[in-house]
Amino acid sequence: MPAARGDGMRGLAVFISDIRNCKSKEAEIKRINKELANIRSKFKGDKTLDGYQKKKYVCKLLFIFLLGHDIDFGHMEAVNLLSSNKYTEKQIGYLFISVLVNTNSDLIRLIIQSIKNDLTSRNPVHVNLALQCIANIGSKEMAEAFATDIPRLLVSGETIDVVKQSAALCLLRLFRTHPEIIPCGEWTSRIIHLLNDQHMGVVTAACSLIEALVKRSPDEYKGCVSLAVSRLSRIVTSSYTDLQDYTYYFVPAPWLSVKLLRLLQNYPPPEDPGVRGRLNECLETILNKAQEPPKSKKVQHSNAKNAVLFEAISLIIHSDSEPNLLVRACNQLGQFLTHRETNLRYLALESMCLLAASEFSHEAVKKHQETVINALKTERDVSVRQRAVDLLYAMCDRSNAEEIVQEMLHYLETADYSIREEMVLKIAILAEKYATDYSWYVDVILNLIRMAGDHVSEEVWYRVIQIVVNREDVQGYAAKTVFEALQAPACHENMVKVGGYILGEFGNLIAGDSRSSPAVQFRLLHSKYHLCSVATRALLLSTYIKFVNLFPEIKPQIQEVFKQDSNIRSADAELQQRASEYLRLSVVASTDVLATVLEEMPPFPERESSILAILKKKKPGRTVDPLDVKEQAEGGGGGGTSAGGGGSIVSVNSQQQQQQQRQQNGQTTDLLVDVLGDIYSTPPSSGGGGGVPTQNNFTKNNLGGGGEGGTQPVDNLKKLAWKNNGVLFENDLLQIGVKAEYRLNLGRMTLFYGNKTAFPMLGFNPGVSCAGELASKVSVQVKPVDATVEAGAQVQQLINMECVEDFNEYPSLVLTFVYNSVQQKLNLKLPLTINKFFEPTDMNAETFFARWKNLGGAQQESQRIFKAAFPMDINATSAKLSGFGMQLLKGIDPNQDNFVCAAILHTRTQQIGCLLRLEPNRQAQMYRLTIRASKESVAKQMSELLSEHF
Repeated sequence: MPAARGDGMRGLAVFISDIRNCKSKEAEIKRINKELANIRSKFKGDKTLDGYQKKKYVCKLLFIFLLGHDIDFGHMEAVNLLSSNKYTEKQIGYLFISVLVNTNSDLIRLIIQSIKNDLTSRNPVHVNLALQCIANIGSKEMAEAFATDIPRLLVSGETIDVVKQSAALCLLRLFRTHPEIIPCGEWTSRIIHLLNDQHMGVVTAACSLIEALVKRSPDEYKGCVSLAVSRLSRIVTSSYTDLQDYTYYFVPAPWLSVKLLRLLQNYPPPEDPGVRGRLNECLETILNKAQEPPKSKKVQHSNAKNAVLFEAISLIIHSDSEPNLLVRACNQLGQFLTHRETNLRYLALESMCLLAASEFSHEAVKKHQETVINALKTERDVSVRQRAVDLLYAMCDRSNAEEIVQEMLHYLETADYSIREEMVLKIAILAEKYATDYSWYVDVILNLIRMAGDHVSEEVWYRVIQIVVNREDVQGYAAKTVFEALQAPACHENMVKVGGYILGEFGNLIAGDSRSSPAVQFRLLHSKYHLCSVATRALLLSTYIKFVNLFPEIKPQIQEVFKQDSNIRSADAELQQRASEYLRLSVVASTDVLATVLEEMPPFPERESSILAILKKKKPGRTVDPLDVKEQAEGGGGGGTSAGGGGSIVSVNSQQQQQQQRQQNGQTTDLLVDVLGDIYSTPPSSGGGGGVPTQNNFTKNNLGGGGEGGTQPVDNLKKLAWKNNGVLFENDLLQIGVKAEYRLNLGRMTLFYGNKTAFPMLGFNPGVSCAGELASKVSVQVKPVDATVEAGAQVQQLINMECVEDFNEYPSLVLTFVYNSVQQKLNLKLPLTINKFFEPTDMNAETFFARWKNLGGAQQESQRIFKAAFPMDINATSAKLSGFGMQLLKGIDPNQDNFVCAAILHTRTQQIGCLLRLEPNRQAQMYRLTIRASKESVAKQMSELLSEHF
């Protein structure tokens, strides 16, 4: 033993070396079991072990525990080490207890007694070890046992500084888990006065404790304001030589300064003129020092200096009472807008957004408009561009609205898909709030729909309808403008909705021009009809009946549309009812009755805009919005969504109004009945591949003159690996949409076949099959469809599926039909992959790492390193991983940039656990994907499948 003692636990070093040299998992477990047996025999032996031996064996148990093995003995020996007077033995005892002892353990009373003994010790090292153990365990029993001991230790005049530091941090830890531990009354003043302590370490620890207490009881601790200002003043007026021990790269006590500034943000500006003046002097000094040349070129110096500066600016913004300081802060931040450090540019933009909300600094912020616009165009980082958009929105007022809206519209054409929807809302809000000429407002909204139609929410186009209806001076212009917009070949469905409503109400205002005669208007709208969703078709039918009233000369053409089988015999009840009722109304109603029923919609009631509320929901953390004001009365009517949802042009259909109300209340139908509208109306994706495709994104191959006609776009098939709804295939004749749902090992897929032509498809025969080995791994039941698909109609095919075993091939869809007397054939793949049968599984860090280690066999892991194919956007990657059916686990990986997921694959015969870790390297634009599964083939298949999507 003497030799071992001299080598510092040589036995432990040898054991660790043996473990590292093990060639396999089995060898490691064998060596650990041998060591556990040896330790168990030593602890149970007759001879008494000395402190050194106990420490050595307890250390080995700790190491074995950290390798992931359960330890069910040795606790008593660790407790015995607490009574040792040797630091190393006591330290190992406390470490073992902090990590391994359960709070419900029978030994907890012995542990508490040993800790009490150490807290009253004259040896400060022993006191600190006890405090660290209390903080590490942090249980309710610990909080109750030491509720008076720790505060007394903290404020006692006899306690040395290093113990006071530990006591403050220990009390903070217990307060966060058990707030009732902090006594009120007698201790409050004494804790506050720790800010006056001579030792900077004590002040730093106490400041963290006091800030936590202030958030719970601000009035009780408001006495800390004057002391915090006093201490801050002493720091900012000192030189780096005065506080040598607490100077970080020539910046005196930067982290304490940050804590003090943050503490002061919990209170309004001090009422005492002296304290307030002293605080303002501190803030001015910090701003002045930011202008001084740097004392060091090292990044640590600028980081510390800027940390204090940004926290001071946050306090200035919080107070919002000193115009001079607000303007100076704005000017200082303006210098950072062109700084080479991306972080500084981001923070400057974020802080200036808050400054723009202040009446004192709004004009100063506007001076940097050109710089912000330039940042929008040149920044590489999407998060910085997002903040630039936020700042432009915040600095906008009547004087610069048109310029800012124009710049935002220009940027929208190339903006990242992840921020387009929010940009659309902001542009719509600014255009409405600051519109002096409402024809400009109409132009802006129609441009929004044209450039980013997928990201224009219903509330935005509802709003333009409301304003046009309420303002007579813009109705003719709106009708003319939307008529011209509808003539574009690739016209977004939201544009069709706006056009249908406005032309139905005000088409008569432009009907005098031969270029926009009633017949031309009708033909233009009806040319879009067959490509639209059911809701839009319903709106257009209402527009057509309006035309019957406005333009009797085209009544026969409109009645023919109502009589078409695709309308009056539509599978959709809403379309069928509208077509039959409108047809009957046009036949039996007199001119006067028709005019009364179909009279122009009355103005909408004036309310607050609903678009602003949507923007707030997207950013719930923001309490200050510079545009959070009621709309002007002349801006037209309010809020609500009474202009939308399938069209409310006429009031003859109560069912339509009910549907409209359901849409307003956020209710949706169970099944998507028309996938032909998906390319327009599906919510925007956050996927890195560029959001939801529009019609132009799909491959459009003519089916030609027979034989093999058309190819399946690979992108569509890939996208449907992590989405259950979307377009599988499209060409000039046909669109095939998919809607699917899965539960455990069962799935149901609905295919929607839409005839886009003016001729029927005959002998329509879609066949689904699983070839080769796939037939034994996936069970498929297919319902037949009608052999004829009428012009402009859509048929559905239901497919029930069951996952028998894991698979790596796609089922086939072979579609044959006759079009225009020519036989056509399509060979496609169905978007069915093993991840569709995943069940997301939530777990904590302990469970995850335990399972990760259990799946550590070479045959259970598949790893790939690959180049990023899409922008490395956190939200997009998270959305894709969730779309693949995996549970995104937050806070598991120590590196916050990494993604950790878990899921269970359900088959008919077994459940297969699957764990994922995705590690992005932004600098190299590379990913490392590691998948572990309880079945080798699943890990390999999932790594192949997922690596193509990031």
